[in-house]
Amino acid sequence: MLCRDRQLFWREKGYVMQKPCDDHRLIGEILVERGFITEDQLKTALAVQQDEGSSVCLGGVLIRLGYVSEIDIVTAVVLQCDLPYIAVTRHAIDPEVARLIPVDVAYRNHLVPLDRIGNIVSVVTLSPLDAKVRREVEALTGCHVAMFISTASEIDQALARAYPVAV
Repeated sequence: MLCRDRQLFWREKGYVMQKPCDDHRLIGEILVERGFITEDQLKTALAVQQDEGSSVCLGGVLIRLGYVSEIDIVTAVVLQCDLPYIAVTRHAIDPEVARLIPVDVAYRNHLVPLDRIGNIVSVVTLSPLDAKVRREVEALTGCHVAMFISTASEIDQALARAYPVAV
């Protein structure tokens, strides 16, 4: 995921989604302002990104270079685009709610159903803006869907907890 010109672009599994971002600053600017990286580190990462091509996300480059962690990038995206974050590894996953989403759907979409209150199911995913995933979850559960973002590693751990037989 990355944000350019106040648009959030998610490049995963062959699709690109976009959402206007509320914050006019770029991810790199937010990371520098928050003290996660220095200006020099940002310049280095941008040069690496440019060398590797436009399909490479700045966040991925910064993580690979060891300048930031996944949570630092997610924090910047949450600030920039006003997305709700859940540290899914700190929450219990209701087995009944997990059964609402077939294991193949959960792994394919990198999502974890977390909770259900009435006709609203809470789902944690890397792609909270993906309308196709939202529609699929709504069709499977018969519920409205509240989407949250988390890091890939947190979602991987939660998937293993929610669907232990599939691992």
